[in-house]
Amino acid sequence: MTAGESSGASGSVVRRILLGSQLRRLRESRGITREAAGYSIRASESKISRMELGRVSFKARDVEDLLTLYGVGDEAERGSLLGLAREANVAGWWHSFGDVLPGWFQTYIGLEGAASLIRVYEVQFVHGLLQTEAYAQAVVTRGMPGAPAAEIDRRVALRLERQKVLVSERAPQFHAVLDEAALRRPYGDRAVMQGQLRHLIEISEHPGVTLQIMPFSFGGHAGESGAFTMLSFPESDLSDIVYLEQLTSALYLDKREEVAQYQRVMERLQKEGPDPAESRDLLRGLLQLT
Repeated sequence: MTAGESSGASGSVVRRILLGSQLRRLRESRGITREAAGYSIRASESKISRMELGRVSFKARDVEDLLTLYGVGDEAERGSLLGLAREANVAGWWHSFGDVLPGWFQTYIGLEGAASLIRVYEVQFVHGLLQTEAYAQAVVTRGMPGAPAAEIDRRVALRLERQKVLVSERAPQFHAVLDEAALRRPYGDRAVMQGQLRHLIEISEHPGVTLQIMPFSFGGHAGESGAFTMLSFPESDLSDIVYLEQLTSALYLDKREEVAQYQRVMERLQKEGPDPAESRDLLRGLLQLT
């Protein structure tokens, strides 16, 4: 897989979301209900909803019929949107991991690969993009007791493949705030944790990575609601997205007022936490204690 193929596949998720939002705007501007739109393409109201959220692939015929229903007769505009539909259907590299990858997480991987800025706060464990192979193996094994070794290995391989985004030609800026709890909670044996701490010290020196550790000594802080990820994109017409992972699904928040609340929390975490150099000192101290 080349960097170009990776960025194109990741971008397809963004294009799906962009196309869905444009179709929603066109429908609403004509005062057409989702039910009526669904009827026009022999589909349900919920299918239209999923299309407008960018959660499903697009058939050219469906897009053509919807554009006709919405009164889009200009050939240039129709051509642009149909081209977007074709680009949105490019399969991502992660599809080869479909046997161990839930559908709701496929959307996130595509967005992660297309983002120009990724900001995360983690409290339970080290973020997936920063995990060593041994640490990831311990996390997946703990989370899936009784799973076959082959399945665990596939999930770890997927996590390591995701990490390539940080060193790709179009690598995003990555800003992570890890609660000290994530580093104190052992996954694997002493050697695994030592290796993970060394990796964090090393990767925190990478020009595209900013790593801050929120220490216990600070006390209560802005991240009281738990872990979250904020994704920003180079496309000006795609809003920031907040990703909240749950046990069997995920939430994607893009309403301006909701995103703004998480933006304020992230800014407070970044402002209140030790800077990257001080955070490296904290990591070195933890390494000596491990």
